[in-house]
Amino acid sequence: LVDQSDMSSGASFVNAGYLTPSHIVPLAAPGMVGKGLRMMFNPASPFYLKLRADKDLLRWMWYFYKSANAQHLRKSIKPIADINVLSKALYMEMKQDKILDFHLEEKGVLNVFKTEKTGAHEIRVAEWVKAEGLEVEILNQAQLKAREPQYDFDALGAVLYKCDAHTTPNVFMKNMMSYLETVGVAIHRNEQVTDFEFSNNKITKVRTTYKNFQADEVILAAGSWSPNLMKKLGLNLSIQAGKGYSFNVYRATNIQYPAILMEAKVAVTPMQGFTRFGGTMELGGVNHNISKVRVNAIANAAKSYYPGLEISNFDLEHAKCGLRPVSPDGLPYIGRIASLQNATLATGHAMMGWSLGPATGKLVSEIISGEKSSMDLTPFDPGRRF
Repeated sequence: LVDQSDMSSGASFVNAGYLTPSHIVPLAAPGMVGKGLRMMFNPASPFYLKLRADKDLLRWMWYFYKSANAQHLRKSIKPIADINVLSKALYMEMKQDKILDFHLEEKGVLNVFKTEKTGAHEIRVAEWVKAEGLEVEILNQAQLKAREPQYDFDALGAVLYKCDAHTTPNVFMKNMMSYLETVGVAIHRNEQVTDFEFSNNKITKVRTTYKNFQADEVILAAGSWSPNLMKKLGLNLSIQAGKGYSFNVYRATNIQYPAILMEAKVAVTPMQGFTRFGGTMELGGVNHNISKVRVNAIANAAKSYYPGLEISNFDLEHAKCGLRPVSPDGLPYIGRIASLQNATLATGHAMMGWSLGPATGKLVSEIISGEKSSMDLTPFDPGRRF
């Protein structure tokens, strides 16, 4: 495993920790183009797109526009549900078999709404989720308060996705890397892939800043940096880095349930020793600059739903960010690279990367070993056209 970072930070560590079979609607869905245009000029909105003279960005925007339609939504629901259900089952298997120690709770996730318009949309989506055989409950205001008795929610109600679960990502990542090294995985941190060597439509060698590796099989899973590696293979991969922010509150908040505050697109997760608040999708290129305006917007939104919630300046000053690789159609890229016999791509998971990690790993292992795939990978084909 070769990574250009020290593997101690980034989206895998600072995300909301959700395992979400309920998240069956792709980012590229009907109405998203209009919503994005309305939000992008508001510095405190959940979405931001930094317009710039970048042909990769312009191509991505065109593909997103073409994908955000009802036909794509209908075709995407089943594969997204299938890979999410598979992935959650693999998390549960790791937990039950005690492969490594990590926090996982099956309390579900609340999708909380303030307005009747948002509520109607969320209830419609909940029916789609139910149709996939997943457990869902619609809560009115009183039922919502019964689940969070410490707060007089400023909300009309919520959808409780009982099929979902939550974890503490930074604890999982630390323990997972320790486990991998214990079983013999060689992890090369702070080492950047600089180039590849080829022979007979195969990658034969991976060059890094420190050494060369002979290659039988190569898995490219570089997240938001994947397009850079693909260009070294002579290929263009349409991905944009979607920055998200989060901060932790270590004082007791008494928040019992993970929740997505739907109008604000803010995630709230009670984790192992703290409560995490996160949000935004900022398409501004590959950088780790932190916008105080957006961090403050997350805090203000949380306080508007949870009256009396205390978030200090200290909490906000320690906000972190992570970059999520966003494909134009909202589906990940998982599969063989057509022009190379021994290269497999696994990236583009956007906000579902944490949820879909185990399933992606299993599917990639099946590709490499020649086993029958656990599911149809056609929707995730790296060579698909938009």
